[in-house]
Amino acid sequence: MPHGELTNAFSQYLKYAHGIFNGFVILFFIYQGWLGLKIRRNREAGILTGPEFVKMHRKFGPVLAAAGILGFLGGVTVVYLSDGEIFEHPIHFLAGLTISVLIVVIFGVSRKIRASESGWRTIHYRIGLTIVSLYILQAYLGISMLF
Repeated sequence: MPHGELTNAFSQYLKYAHGIFNGFVILFFIYQGWLGLKIRRNREAGILTGPEFVKMHRKFGPVLAAAGILGFLGGVTVVYLSDGEIFEHPIHFLAGLTISVLIVVIFGVSRKIRASESGWRTIHYRIGLTIVSLYILQAYLGISMLF
């Protein structure tokens, strides 16, 4: 099999691997958002949230941020290998880039959150909603590209 055909055959598997990996990333972002929302609602209601939820949300955030960015970089690599052009799917690319930038921003914002201050929490919450919304759009775009 010539090199070009091998790359095309391999890149088909990579497309599915990229989609499956990012499918899990999306599910974990939704779970992370659920944890954050539970913590937020309890705080607003004056209810003490179990420390295991807060600890899990804090520990899992950086891992999930890295996974989200790796998913984007993996997608760029897959498209480049299969099409030789990273802008082959511009809306999908721009949505992924936007998600990656927002992940970096939300990570930075999370480092500014303090116990007594809620302004950064609101920004964190809104960026998180935006990321999850964009991920849902991104999944739709990605699935539609496969068929």
